[in-house]
Amino acid sequence: MAFEPRQTPHDGSVRTAVGRRFAAIEAWLETEREQVALWAPVGIGAGIAAWFLLLDPAQWLAFCCGALGLACLTAMLPGHGRLRHMLMIGALLATMGCLLIWAKAVMLGEPPLARPVFVRVTAEVRSVRAVPAQDMVRATLRPIDAPTLPRTIRVNIATDDVPHGLGEGAIIRLRTRLMPPAPPAVPGAYDFAARAYSQGIGATGKALRPIEVQRPSQEAPPLRARLFAHIVAQVDGPAEGIAAALATGDQGAIAEPDAEAMRRSGLAHLLSISGLHVTALIGATIFLLMRLMALSRRAALDWPLMLIAAAGGALVGIGYTWLTGAEVPTVRSCIAALLVLGGLALGRDAITLRLVASGALLVLILWPEALVGPSFQMSFAAVTAIVALAEHPRFRAFAAARDEAWPRKIGRGLAVTLATGIVVELVLMPIALFHFHKAGMLGAFANLIAIPLTTFVVMPLEVLALLFDLIGLGAPFWWLTGQALGLLLWIAHGVAASPMATLLAPAMRPALFGCVILGLLWCLLWRSRLRWLGLPPVVGGVALVLLAPPPDLLVTGDGRHVAVRTSAGMAILRDRAGDYVRDTLSESAGYEGELDAIADLPEARCSSDLCALRLKDGGGRTWRLLLTRSDMLIDRTAFQKDCAAADIVLSDRRLPRWCQPRWIKIDRWLLARTGGLAITLKKGEVHTVHRPGDAHPWIARPPVRKRTRPAPQL
Repeated sequence: MAFEPRQTPHDGSVRTAVGRRFAAIEAWLETEREQVALWAPVGIGAGIAAWFLLLDPAQWLAFCCGALGLACLTAMLPGHGRLRHMLMIGALLATMGCLLIWAKAVMLGEPPLARPVFVRVTAEVRSVRAVPAQDMVRATLRPIDAPTLPRTIRVNIATDDVPHGLGEGAIIRLRTRLMPPAPPAVPGAYDFAARAYSQGIGATGKALRPIEVQRPSQEAPPLRARLFAHIVAQVDGPAEGIAAALATGDQGAIAEPDAEAMRRSGLAHLLSISGLHVTALIGATIFLLMRLMALSRRAALDWPLMLIAAAGGALVGIGYTWLTGAEVPTVRSCIAALLVLGGLALGRDAITLRLVASGALLVLILWPEALVGPSFQMSFAAVTAIVALAEHPRFRAFAAARDEAWPRKIGRGLAVTLATGIVVELVLMPIALFHFHKAGMLGAFANLIAIPLTTFVVMPLEVLALLFDLIGLGAPFWWLTGQALGLLLWIAHGVAASPMATLLAPAMRPALFGCVILGLLWCLLWRSRLRWLGLPPVVGGVALVLLAPPPDLLVTGDGRHVAVRTSAGMAILRDRAGDYVRDTLSESAGYEGELDAIADLPEARCSSDLCALRLKDGGGRTWRLLLTRSDMLIDRTAFQKDCAAADIVLSDRRLPRWCQPRWIKIDRWLLARTGGLAITLKKGEVHTVHRPGDAHPWIARPPVRKRTRPAPQL
C-alpha cells in the first residue's frame, strides 16, 4: 500500500471545492450587504486612476475594452450572486470613470504653450487675486488677437506695478515672458502642469512694467475679494492671513513661516474651507433659527421648525461654498451637509458612510480630475475614518452620552477627540507621505486645543466682527479675533518646533501608493473581521517607504539645480537657489535640514566653471561626478579628459558628443526627454519625471522644425 499511487480528486470534487469557496464568499458578502454600495466611488475612481497611470490613447482604450469584456463575461455567468454583480457593476463604473476623465480632458482642458516666449500681448482680465504674502497680484488673462497663445494665461504682477483700473473685465497691454506650466521639478514633486491644464491655464509668466490699461474695469471687485481685503485691513500682524483664510478660503496673505508651522503641526486643515467650517456655520445657523422661531408661540406649535431651520442652514452652506471659491473640500462638505440636513428633516440618521460615498461619487462625476489631488484624498479619507470609527460598536458605546459627573464627562469627551484625531492622523499618513513626503506626528494632540479654539472662539468672534462692522463697531471683536489667532499660531509654532513633529520619507512610487490606498479602503469600508486583511498592505507599504534608501542625486528638469547626498547631509550646486527650489529638493529626498554648497565640501574641487566631486554609495563604491557651473566655453582637451575620468557628467547645457563619461551623461538634450531625475547610486536606479511615450495632454511638446531644402537654381 505504501507504494501505490496517490488518489487525485476527480473534476467533480474540484468543482465542489470551488463551489464551496464561492458559497463562503457569497455568505460573507451577504453579511456585508449594507457596505457593498460603498464601493461604487472606488469603481469609478479606479477608471480615473487608470487614465492617469496609463500612457496613451491606445492603453486607455485597451483598459476600457478590458473592463467592458469583464462586465460581459460576468454578465454571462450563471447565478445571481453578489460577487457576480459587484464585478459586473464595478467594471462598468471603471469604464465610465476612464471615459469621463478622458472626455473632460479633451473637451475642456487647455494645451500648454509649446516653448517660452517674450511677447507683448493685449488681453482681457478674467480674474484678479491678491497675494500679500508674496507682495504681488495674480491676474488671469484672455489674450486678444493672439492665435499663437493659449486661450487663458496667468501672470504675476508686482504690487508696486499694479495699474489703476485693473480688475475683472479690464483690457490691458503688457510685456511678459510666458512659459509652459511647470512640470514636477524632480520625481515625486508637485505637478503644476497637470493642475493648470484642468484649470484651463496654458501659460504662466511675470508681467514687466509698464502695464497699460486700455479699458479700465467697470465692475466692482467680487464679494470674496472685497471680504478678503477688508479682513486683511482690520487684523494686524501674522493673524491677518489666518483670519482671511478662515472666512474666504484664500491663503494668499499667510506668511510662509506660519504656513509651514501649520503644516508641520497638523493644523493646516484649518486653513482650507472644509467640513469643520461648513459644519460650524450651518450648525450655528440652525441653532439661531430654532431659537428665534421658538420665541413665537404660534411658530413653535404649528410650524415645522426643523424643516425650516434645515432649509436655512442649507442656503447658508451653499452661499458660503460659493463665496469661498467652491474648492473640492468645500463642495464635498456642502454636499455632505445638504444630505445630512435632508436626513434630519426627514427624521432619519444621515451621518453614515453612505453619505460619504454619495458625496465622493458626485464630486468624481463633476470633477474627475480631483481624484489625484491631495485635497480630495485627504478630505474624504479623514471623513471616512471618522464615520467608520463612530459606527464601530465599542467606540459608539464608549462615546455615548450618559448621566455622570462633569469631570468624567469632560475626560470622556477629550478621550473621544484624541482617539478620533489619532485615527485620522494614521489614515492620512500614507497620503501625506505620497504628496508631501512628510506626515504629522503630533497633530492629534495639537488639534485637541486648536479645533475647539477655532470652532467656538475664533469663528464666532470673526462673524461678530463682520456683523458689527456694518454699524462701525467691529474693532473690539477684531482685536479679540487677533488675540485668539495669535494663540493658535503660538500652538502651531510650538508643536512644529518639536523634532517629533513630522515624519519624513523620500518619494513613494504610485503603484505602492495604490496598494496602500486599497488596503485602507478595505479596512474602512467593511465591518466584519475580514476588514483587517487590508492592514498588511498598509503597514507593509508605509514600512517600505520609510525603509527605502533615499536618492543620492537629484537633478531638476532644467539641469541648473543639483542636490547630492553626502555623509554630512545634503548639498546643492548653486548656493543662491531660492527657497522654493531648496524646499522641493529637500522634500523629495526626505531630508530636513539646511542644504550646504557643494563648493564648500571637502570632497569637492570647484572652479568658476566646473565642480568635481567624489561620492560614496551605501556599498562603499566611490563615484566621480563632474558638474558644470557656468555657460563659459571650456577647453576641449582638459574637459574631454575630465569627462572620460568621471562616472557621471551633469550640465544644464548640451554637451558635445566627445564628452563620454563612464556611466551616464546628463545634459539639456537628455533632460528634455526625461525631465527631472532622482538617482540611487548603490542600486543604479534612475527615476524620471517624464515616462517614455506619455501622451497626456498637459505635457508640453515643442513643435518639430521641418527642414526645407533650397529651391534648385535654374
